[in-house]
Amino acid sequence: MADERILIVDDGQEMREFILEYILQPNGFQALQARDGREGLEMALTQNPDLILLDLQMPRMNGFDVLNGLKRANAAIPVILMTFHGSEEIAIEVYRMGVRDYVKKPFTPEEMLGAIERALTEVRLVKEKEALTERILQANRDLQRRLQEMNVLYSVGKSVTELANMNELLPRIVDAAVQVTQAEEGYIYLTTGNQLVCRAQRRLNSGRARPADIEADDPFAARVIQEGKPVVLRPEDLANSRNRLHSIAYTPMSFRGQVTGVLGVTATSPESHAFTRHDGALLATLSDYAAIAIENARNFERLRQTKDAETQQMRGTFERFVAPSVVDRILANPDDVQPGGGRQEVSILFADIRGYTSWSENAPPEKVIEMLNDYLSLAAEVILAWDGTLDKFFGDGLMAIFNAPKAQDDHVHRATDAALALMRAGEEMRARRGDELSYSIGVHVGEAVVGYIGNNRAMNYTAIGDVVNVAKRLQEAAPPGKIWIEDAIVRRLGDLAQVKPLGEMKIRGRKTPAYAYELHGLTPR
Repeated sequence: MADERILIVDDGQEMREFILEYILQPNGFQALQARDGREGLEMALTQNPDLILLDLQMPRMNGFDVLNGLKRANAAIPVILMTFHGSEEIAIEVYRMGVRDYVKKPFTPEEMLGAIERALTEVRLVKEKEALTERILQANRDLQRRLQEMNVLYSVGKSVTELANMNELLPRIVDAAVQVTQAEEGYIYLTTGNQLVCRAQRRLNSGRARPADIEADDPFAARVIQEGKPVVLRPEDLANSRNRLHSIAYTPMSFRGQVTGVLGVTATSPESHAFTRHDGALLATLSDYAAIAIENARNFERLRQTKDAETQQMRGTFERFVAPSVVDRILANPDDVQPGGGRQEVSILFADIRGYTSWSENAPPEKVIEMLNDYLSLAAEVILAWDGTLDKFFGDGLMAIFNAPKAQDDHVHRATDAALALMRAGEEMRARRGDELSYSIGVHVGEAVVGYIGNNRAMNYTAIGDVVNVAKRLQEAAPPGKIWIEDAIVRRLGDLAQVKPLGEMKIRGRKTPAYAYELHGLTPR
């Protein structure tokens, strides 16, 4: 399996960096890091890694406490314990607590990698079995659809629930072939004109298959392509072979009566498994599904390219008038674009160019347009970079929504961070242009009605509610170069926000006053 996630729980930064740099990253693992036992237990229960490398002696919560916490939570995550104080008594105790292996510090990368591979064996087998089963079932469903709807490629592509690209698909097929036949190496060759090209291979002790693009010189594969028949050779058949192979099994991949490639496995060491007719039958079954999946992948890719071209053309047109996140939603679900909305929590940001009126009074119209484009384009770029939704421009200001239409767990932090970034960018713009203009910004969080407002002829995606009104009043009251936020923002951010209290602020048309703060900084999450 690729990209397993391994959680390192160790209070020593050097140890964490050693494991990350010399063991996990070179071997394609994804790494999570925790600086103590309590943080490690929280990450284990929330991130559900494939394996935990656990130190024994740590502050706040030691390794035994973490193991007990995992046990109480019924978290069946494999654990390798690391400690300087190895002993037989500790080993027995941790094994009883479910630890898969026990590594004494200091250890070599090879020692730890061996322990990791042993601990992940069961996890990998389960995942590989599930992936193979789903792929075979999907390929069978695709076959039935293609027999019934050969000429409706678009409908077939739309009905497929999941289909990986070639660089993902072919190595998985090779890994499955190696697994079911107990082989040591595996290959997929595809015909390209008069050439035979290796597109995926798994070499001896490589761990997993990789995509490739190598012209092949394999006489057994060439024989299968020419004759269109499988080849299974045992040690006695290869006694005089110069290739020094122990056993091979090659089978053609055919689609609509045409051989399009070869799926093959080999065994090189004398003590390895010698392939039988049963292995050849297993490989032939897998190659049938592989041929269908490859053909479907090619057809799907052609359909995807055509659809992408049409989508990009539509996107280029709509994004000139509508926020990109709204365009994404429209293109994904065009039937959902109907007047109306629903209540949800959002963070609202208003920004306005201060000094615009006095500056533009004596400026030529061309310079006014140039200035507006500079400042508003800058604001739009910042909002979009922080994944906000641009609601509208109004004169020399704009409104942005966070947490709609795309849900964002950190929308409060994201909106305030975008405000700070916009203010910094505005100061750089002012210094570059040499003018006296700056932004004033207001940010608030609360419930609003979010959706498409208007009728079937003209609609606008927006948010309506008290949170919008308060955010706008905060922006209007904020001096040039200042960001004002409401108490709800401060309560949500807690110690992350550096603020200055400003006191109560009356909101026109609202009975309850707001409590305003000036935002100075924000700690990253």
